[in-house]
Amino acid sequence: MNHYFATVARGLEPIAAQELERLGAKEVRPDFTGVHFVGDIALLYRVNLWARTIFRVLVTLREFACPDADRLYQEVQKIDWEQYLKPHNTLSVTATGGNDKLNHTHFTALQVKNAIVDQQRAQFGERSSVDTQDADVSINVHIYQNRCILSLDSSGTSLHRRGYRPAVGMAPLKETLAAALVEMSEWEPSLPFLDPLCGSGTLPLEASLKALNIAPGVFRRQFAFEKWLDFDEDLWDQLLEEAQSGELDQLKAPIIGSDRDPDILNQARTNAQQCGIAQQIKFNQIDIAQLEAPADSGVIICNPPYGERLGDASELGDFYKLLGDVFKQRFQGWTAFVLTGNKELAKRVGLKTSRRIPVYNGSIPCTFLKYELY
Repeated sequence: MNHYFATVARGLEPIAAQELERLGAKEVRPDFTGVHFVGDIALLYRVNLWARTIFRVLVTLREFACPDADRLYQEVQKIDWEQYLKPHNTLSVTATGGNDKLNHTHFTALQVKNAIVDQQRAQFGERSSVDTQDADVSINVHIYQNRCILSLDSSGTSLHRRGYRPAVGMAPLKETLAAALVEMSEWEPSLPFLDPLCGSGTLPLEASLKALNIAPGVFRRQFAFEKWLDFDEDLWDQLLEEAQSGELDQLKAPIIGSDRDPDILNQARTNAQQCGIAQQIKFNQIDIAQLEAPADSGVIICNPPYGERLGDASELGDFYKLLGDVFKQRFQGWTAFVLTGNKELAKRVGLKTSRRIPVYNGSIPCTFLKYELY
Protein backbone atom coordinates (compact mmCIF):
# COMPACT_ATOMS: atom_id res chain seq x y z
CA MET A 1 0.00 0.00 0.00
CA ASN A 2 1.25 3.47 -0.88
CA HIS A 3 0.79 6.79 0.90
CA TYR A 4 -0.79 9.49 -1.25
CA PHE A 5 -1.62 13.18 -0.88
CA ALA A 6 -4.37 14.81 -2.95
CA THR A 7 -3.99 18.57 -3.33
CA VAL A 8 -7.25 20.55 -3.22
CA ALA A 9 -8.49 24.12 -3.11
CA ARG A 10 -8.68 25.71 0.31
CA GLY A 11 -11.99 24.92 2.00
CA LEU A 12 -12.77 21.86 -0.14
CA GLU A 13 -10.81 19.37 2.00
CA PRO A 14 -13.91 17.72 3.59
CA ILE A 15 -15.68 17.33 0.22
CA ALA A 16 -12.51 15.85 -1.35
CA ALA A 17 -12.09 13.48 1.60
CA GLN A 18 -15.63 12.15 1.14
CA GLU A 19 -15.00 11.68 -2.58
CA LEU A 20 -11.77 9.77 -1.94
CA GLU A 21 -13.54 7.46 0.51
CA ARG A 22 -16.20 6.72 -2.10
CA LEU A 23 -13.44 5.82 -4.56
CA GLY A 24 -12.00 3.28 -2.08
CA ALA A 25 -9.25 5.26 -0.34
CA LYS A 26 -8.19 4.12 3.15
CA GLU A 27 -6.88 6.08 6.16
CA VAL A 28 -8.33 9.28 4.71
CA ARG A 29 -7.16 12.34 6.64
CA PRO A 30 -7.92 15.93 5.55
CA ASP A 31 -5.13 18.49 5.96
CA PHE A 32 -4.70 22.13 4.91
CA THR A 33 -5.34 22.31 1.12
CA GLY A 34 -5.03 18.55 0.78
CA VAL A 35 -6.04 15.06 1.90
CA HIS A 36 -3.76 12.19 2.96
CA PHE A 37 -4.86 8.68 2.03
CA VAL A 38 -3.57 5.15 1.48
CA GLY A 39 -4.17 2.62 -1.30
CA ASP A 40 -2.75 0.47 -4.07
CA ILE A 41 -1.74 1.40 -7.62
CA ALA A 42 -5.26 0.72 -8.93
CA LEU A 43 -6.60 3.33 -6.51
CA LEU A 44 -4.00 5.84 -7.72
CA TYR A 45 -5.17 5.37 -11.31
CA ARG A 46 -8.86 5.40 -10.29
CA VAL A 47 -8.56 8.65 -8.31
CA ASN A 48 -6.85 10.40 -11.22
CA LEU A 49 -9.56 9.16 -13.58
CA TRP A 50 -12.61 9.79 -11.40
CA ALA A 51 -11.92 12.53 -8.83
CA ARG A 52 -13.95 15.64 -9.55
CA THR A 53 -12.79 17.95 -6.73
CA ILE A 54 -8.98 17.52 -6.47
CA PHE A 55 -6.06 19.12 -8.34
CA ARG A 56 -3.43 16.38 -8.33
CA VAL A 57 -2.31 13.18 -6.58
CA LEU A 58 1.18 13.03 -5.09
CA VAL A 59 2.83 9.69 -4.25
CA THR A 60 4.94 10.02 -1.11
CA LEU A 61 8.47 8.61 -1.58
CA ARG A 62 10.11 9.68 1.67
CA GLU A 63 9.67 12.00 4.60
CA PHE A 64 12.77 13.09 6.52
CA ALA A 65 14.32 15.73 8.75
CA CYS A 66 15.57 18.60 6.62
CA PRO A 67 17.07 21.55 8.53
CA ASP A 68 19.23 22.83 5.65
CA ALA A 69 20.34 22.42 2.03
CA ASP A 70 23.17 19.97 2.79
CA ARG A 71 20.84 17.60 4.61
CA LEU A 72 18.28 17.87 1.79
CA TYR A 73 20.94 16.88 -0.78
CA GLN A 74 22.15 13.95 1.35
CA GLU A 75 18.67 12.55 1.96
CA VAL A 76 17.65 12.81 -1.70
CA GLN A 77 20.83 10.95 -2.67
CA LYS A 78 19.84 8.05 -0.39
CA ILE A 79 16.94 7.21 -2.72
CA ASP A 80 17.63 4.74 -5.54
CA TRP A 81 16.43 6.94 -8.40
CA GLU A 82 17.03 4.26 -11.04
CA GLN A 83 13.68 2.68 -10.12
CA TYR A 84 11.89 5.91 -11.05
CA LEU A 85 13.83 7.33 -14.00
CA LYS A 86 16.66 6.46 -16.39
CA PRO A 87 19.08 9.02 -17.83
CA HIS A 88 17.07 9.17 -21.07
CA ASN A 89 13.94 10.22 -19.10
CA THR A 90 13.29 13.91 -18.50
CA LEU A 91 12.50 15.29 -15.05
CA SER A 92 11.16 18.38 -13.35
CA VAL A 93 11.20 19.44 -9.71
CA THR A 94 8.77 21.82 -8.03
CA ALA A 95 9.17 23.01 -4.44
CA THR A 96 6.68 24.43 -1.96
CA GLY A 97 6.97 25.67 1.61
CA GLY A 98 10.25 26.46 3.34
CA ASN A 99 12.11 27.04 6.60
CA ASP A 100 14.83 29.39 7.89
CA LYS A 101 17.61 27.80 5.81
CA LEU A 102 15.52 26.72 2.80
CA ASN A 103 13.50 29.85 2.13
CA HIS A 104 13.66 30.03 -1.66
CA THR A 105 11.66 27.41 -3.58
CA HIS A 106 13.76 27.70 -6.74
CA PHE A 107 16.95 26.94 -4.77
CA THR A 108 15.24 24.03 -2.96
CA ALA A 109 14.12 22.52 -6.28
CA LEU A 110 17.63 23.00 -7.70
CA GLN A 111 19.18 21.17 -4.75
CA VAL A 112 16.88 18.17 -5.26
CA LYS A 113 17.55 18.12 -9.01
CA ASN A 114 21.33 18.25 -8.40
CA ALA A 115 21.19 15.34 -5.95
CA ILE A 116 19.32 13.21 -8.49
CA VAL A 117 21.45 13.98 -11.55
CA ASP A 118 24.71 13.69 -9.57
CA GLN A 119 23.65 10.17 -8.58
CA GLN A 120 22.89 9.38 -12.24
CA ARG A 121 26.26 10.71 -13.42
CA ALA A 122 28.10 8.59 -10.85
CA GLN A 123 26.10 5.50 -11.82
CA PHE A 124 25.71 5.84 -15.59
CA GLY A 125 28.03 8.62 -16.72
CA GLU A 126 25.02 10.52 -18.03
CA ARG A 127 22.01 12.30 -16.57
CA SER A 128 18.37 13.22 -17.17
CA SER A 129 17.53 16.52 -18.80
CA VAL A 130 15.14 18.97 -17.19
CA ASP A 131 11.79 19.56 -18.91
CA THR A 132 9.62 22.06 -17.06
CA GLN A 133 6.65 21.62 -19.42
CA ASP A 134 6.14 17.89 -19.99
CA ALA A 135 8.64 15.85 -17.97
CA ASP A 136 8.57 12.05 -17.85
CA VAL A 137 8.90 12.24 -14.05
CA SER A 138 7.72 15.23 -12.01
CA ILE A 139 9.00 15.46 -8.44
CA ASN A 140 7.40 17.53 -5.70
CA VAL A 141 9.39 18.63 -2.63
CA HIS A 142 7.55 20.21 0.28
CA ILE A 143 9.40 21.80 3.20
CA TYR A 144 7.52 22.45 6.43
CA GLN A 145 9.50 23.61 9.46
CA ASN A 146 12.43 21.14 9.57
CA ARG A 147 10.68 18.31 7.70
CA CYS A 148 10.68 17.46 4.02
CA ILE A 149 8.17 15.36 2.09
CA LEU A 150 9.43 14.15 -1.28
CA SER A 151 6.78 12.93 -3.73
CA LEU A 152 6.11 11.94 -7.33
CA ASP A 153 3.34 13.84 -9.10
CA SER A 154 1.09 11.21 -10.68
CA SER A 155 -1.31 13.65 -12.38
CA GLY A 156 0.78 16.02 -14.50
CA THR A 157 -1.26 19.09 -15.38
CA SER A 158 -3.85 19.90 -12.72
CA LEU A 159 -6.90 17.63 -12.78
CA HIS A 160 -9.17 20.68 -12.95
CA ARG A 161 -8.01 20.97 -16.57
CA ARG A 162 -10.38 18.26 -17.72
CA GLY A 163 -9.57 18.71 -21.39
CA TYR A 164 -13.15 19.39 -22.48
CA ARG A 165 -13.02 23.18 -22.11
CA PRO A 166 -11.10 24.96 -24.89
CA ALA A 167 -13.59 27.83 -24.62
CA VAL A 168 -13.89 29.82 -21.39
CA GLY A 169 -15.64 33.01 -20.38
CA MET A 170 -14.06 36.02 -18.73
CA ALA A 171 -14.15 34.72 -15.15
CA PRO A 172 -14.71 30.96 -15.31
CA LEU A 173 -15.07 28.74 -12.28
CA LYS A 174 -12.48 26.01 -12.04
CA GLU A 175 -14.09 22.68 -12.88
CA THR A 176 -13.06 21.30 -9.48
CA LEU A 177 -14.87 24.11 -7.63
CA ALA A 178 -17.94 23.72 -9.86
CA ALA A 179 -18.04 19.99 -9.09
CA ALA A 180 -17.65 20.71 -5.36
CA LEU A 181 -20.53 23.22 -5.44
CA VAL A 182 -22.75 20.64 -7.15
CA GLU A 183 -21.78 18.17 -4.40
CA MET A 184 -22.40 20.69 -1.59
CA SER A 185 -25.85 21.50 -2.96
CA GLU A 186 -26.83 17.84 -2.45
CA TRP A 187 -28.44 17.96 -5.90
CA GLU A 188 -29.43 14.55 -7.24
CA PRO A 189 -29.61 13.67 -10.96
CA SER A 190 -33.35 12.96 -10.58
CA LEU A 191 -33.93 16.71 -10.00
CA PRO A 192 -33.94 19.43 -12.68
CA PHE A 193 -30.79 21.60 -12.57
CA LEU A 194 -30.55 25.23 -13.68
CA ASP A 195 -27.71 27.75 -13.86
CA PRO A 196 -29.28 31.02 -15.05
CA LEU A 197 -25.87 32.75 -15.32
CA CYS A 198 -24.00 29.85 -16.90
CA GLY A 199 -21.26 31.66 -18.81
CA SER A 200 -19.16 29.05 -20.61
CA GLY A 201 -21.17 26.30 -18.93
CA THR A 202 -18.93 24.86 -16.24
CA LEU A 203 -21.62 24.25 -13.60
CA PRO A 204 -24.17 22.54 -15.91
CA LEU A 205 -21.36 20.55 -17.56
CA GLU A 206 -20.03 19.24 -14.24
CA ALA A 207 -23.59 18.39 -13.15
CA SER A 208 -24.12 16.52 -16.43
CA LEU A 209 -20.89 14.53 -16.10
CA LYS A 210 -21.96 13.47 -12.61
CA ALA A 211 -25.50 12.62 -13.71
CA LEU A 212 -24.31 10.54 -16.67
CA ASN A 213 -21.58 8.83 -14.59
CA ILE A 214 -18.85 10.09 -16.93
CA ALA A 215 -15.35 10.09 -15.42
CA PRO A 216 -13.84 13.57 -15.81
CA GLY A 217 -10.43 12.05 -16.61
CA VAL A 218 -11.60 10.44 -19.88
CA PHE A 219 -11.13 13.77 -21.70
CA ARG A 220 -7.46 14.16 -20.78
CA ARG A 221 -4.74 13.38 -23.29
CA GLN A 222 -2.39 11.84 -20.71
CA PHE A 223 -1.66 11.49 -17.00
CA ALA A 224 1.87 11.71 -15.63
CA PHE A 225 1.81 8.11 -14.32
CA GLU A 226 1.41 6.81 -17.90
CA LYS A 227 5.08 7.73 -18.49
CA TRP A 228 6.41 6.00 -15.38
CA LEU A 229 8.70 2.97 -15.62
CA ASP A 230 6.25 0.81 -13.64
CA PHE A 231 3.11 1.91 -15.52
CA ASP A 232 0.63 -0.99 -15.70
CA GLU A 233 -1.00 -0.50 -19.09
CA ASP A 234 -3.31 -3.52 -18.78
CA LEU A 235 -4.69 -2.29 -15.46
CA TRP A 236 -5.19 1.22 -16.85
CA ASP A 237 -6.98 -0.10 -19.95
CA GLN A 238 -9.24 -2.16 -17.70
CA LEU A 239 -10.14 0.88 -15.58
CA LEU A 240 -10.83 2.97 -18.70
CA GLU A 241 -13.02 0.22 -20.14
CA GLU A 242 -14.98 -0.05 -16.88
CA ALA A 243 -15.48 3.72 -16.80
CA GLN A 244 -16.71 3.90 -20.38
CA SER A 245 -19.04 0.91 -20.03
CA GLY A 246 -20.60 2.50 -16.93
CA GLU A 247 -21.60 5.73 -18.66
CA LEU A 248 -25.34 6.44 -18.92
CA ASP A 249 -27.04 7.41 -22.17
CA GLN A 250 -29.76 9.66 -20.85
CA LEU A 251 -30.27 12.28 -18.15
CA LYS A 252 -33.03 11.49 -15.63
CA ALA A 253 -34.03 15.18 -15.41
CA PRO A 254 -33.22 18.27 -17.50
CA ILE A 255 -29.97 20.17 -16.97
CA ILE A 256 -30.16 23.72 -18.28
CA GLY A 257 -27.79 26.65 -18.55
CA SER A 258 -28.90 30.10 -19.61
CA ASP A 259 -27.20 33.42 -20.17
CA ARG A 260 -28.04 36.65 -21.97
CA ASP A 261 -24.78 36.69 -23.97
CA PRO A 262 -25.09 34.67 -27.23
CA ASP A 263 -21.33 34.54 -27.78
CA ILE A 264 -20.60 33.03 -24.39
CA LEU A 265 -23.43 30.51 -24.90
CA ASN A 266 -21.70 29.40 -28.08
CA GLN A 267 -18.62 28.72 -25.93
CA ALA A 268 -20.77 26.64 -23.57
CA ARG A 269 -22.16 24.63 -26.50
CA THR A 270 -18.64 24.05 -27.81
CA ASN A 271 -17.61 22.72 -24.40
CA ALA A 272 -20.67 20.44 -24.27
CA GLN A 273 -19.72 19.15 -27.72
CA GLN A 274 -16.21 18.36 -26.45
CA CYS A 275 -17.83 16.29 -23.66
CA GLY A 276 -20.00 14.42 -26.13
CA ILE A 277 -23.13 15.58 -24.29
CA ALA A 278 -24.33 18.40 -26.53
CA GLN A 279 -27.59 16.53 -27.18
CA GLN A 280 -28.26 16.06 -23.46
CA ILE A 281 -27.76 19.52 -22.01
CA LYS A 282 -29.76 22.65 -22.93
CA PHE A 283 -28.32 26.15 -23.26
CA ASN A 284 -30.80 29.01 -23.69
CA GLN A 285 -30.30 32.72 -24.33
CA ILE A 286 -32.45 34.37 -21.62
CA ASP A 287 -32.05 37.53 -19.58
CA ILE A 288 -32.60 37.07 -15.84
CA ALA A 289 -35.63 39.39 -15.99
CA GLN A 290 -37.37 37.00 -18.41
CA LEU A 291 -36.37 33.78 -16.62
CA GLU A 292 -39.15 31.27 -15.85
CA ALA A 293 -39.01 27.99 -13.91
CA PRO A 294 -38.71 25.02 -16.32
CA ALA A 295 -40.29 22.63 -13.78
CA ASP A 296 -42.23 22.61 -10.50
CA SER A 297 -39.11 21.89 -8.44
CA GLY A 298 -35.37 21.58 -8.85
CA VAL A 299 -32.03 23.09 -7.91
CA ILE A 300 -30.54 26.40 -9.06
CA ILE A 301 -26.81 27.00 -8.70
CA CYS A 302 -25.27 30.23 -9.97
CA ASN A 303 -22.12 32.29 -9.68
CA PRO A 304 -23.11 35.93 -10.32
CA PRO A 305 -20.42 38.58 -10.70
CA TYR A 306 -19.42 40.15 -7.37
CA GLY A 307 -17.20 43.03 -8.35
CA GLU A 308 -13.79 41.39 -7.92
CA ARG A 309 -13.32 40.64 -11.60
CA LEU A 310 -16.52 41.23 -13.56
CA GLY A 311 -18.65 44.33 -13.14
CA ASP A 312 -18.33 46.99 -10.50
CA ALA A 313 -19.76 45.98 -7.11
CA SER A 314 -21.59 49.30 -6.71
CA GLU A 315 -23.49 48.69 -9.95
CA LEU A 316 -24.41 45.10 -9.11
CA GLY A 317 -26.78 45.76 -6.20
CA ASP A 318 -29.85 46.12 -8.45
CA PHE A 319 -28.91 42.93 -10.28
CA TYR A 320 -28.74 40.94 -7.02
CA LYS A 321 -32.14 42.36 -5.99
CA LEU A 322 -33.58 41.29 -9.35
CA LEU A 323 -32.10 37.82 -8.89
CA GLY A 324 -33.80 37.48 -5.49
CA ASP A 325 -37.12 38.79 -6.83
CA VAL A 326 -37.12 36.32 -9.74
CA PHE A 327 -36.31 33.43 -7.43
CA LYS A 328 -39.05 34.39 -4.96
CA GLN A 329 -41.78 35.08 -7.52
CA ARG A 330 -41.20 32.35 -10.10
CA PHE A 331 -39.32 29.48 -8.45
CA GLN A 332 -41.51 28.35 -5.55
CA GLY A 333 -40.66 24.74 -4.71
CA TRP A 334 -37.03 25.09 -5.85
CA THR A 335 -33.81 25.35 -3.85
CA ALA A 336 -31.37 28.05 -4.97
CA PHE A 337 -27.65 28.37 -4.29
CA VAL A 338 -25.65 31.54 -4.96
CA LEU A 339 -21.85 31.77 -4.76
CA THR A 340 -20.72 35.28 -3.87
CA GLY A 341 -17.58 36.98 -2.64
CA ASN A 342 -19.37 40.16 -1.55
CA LYS A 343 -21.44 40.18 1.67
CA GLU A 344 -23.08 43.52 0.89
CA LEU A 345 -24.28 42.27 -2.48
CA ALA A 346 -25.54 39.05 -0.88
CA LYS A 347 -27.83 41.13 1.36
CA ARG A 348 -29.44 42.66 -1.73
CA VAL A 349 -30.86 39.24 -2.73
CA GLY A 350 -33.47 39.92 -0.05
CA LEU A 351 -34.13 36.27 0.80
CA LYS A 352 -33.48 34.42 4.04
CA THR A 353 -30.62 31.93 3.79
CA SER A 354 -31.07 28.44 5.21
CA ARG A 355 -27.35 27.71 5.03
CA ARG A 356 -24.10 29.63 4.49
CA ILE A 357 -21.05 27.60 3.43
CA PRO A 358 -17.60 29.30 3.34
CA VAL A 359 -15.55 28.46 0.23
CA TYR A 360 -12.73 30.01 -1.78
CA ASN A 361 -12.90 30.88 -5.46
CA GLY A 362 -9.18 30.98 -6.16
CA SER A 363 -7.84 33.37 -3.51
CA ILE A 364 -11.21 35.10 -3.02
CA PRO A 365 -13.07 34.17 0.20
CA CYS A 366 -16.67 33.47 -0.78
CA THR A 367 -19.92 32.18 0.69
CA PHE A 368 -22.17 29.58 -0.91
CA LEU A 369 -25.66 30.71 0.08
CA LYS A 370 -28.63 28.33 0.19
CA TYR A 371 -32.21 29.59 -0.21
CA GLU A 372 -35.30 27.42 0.27
CA LEU A 373 -37.93 28.94 -2.03
CA TYR A 374 -41.49 28.46 -0.73
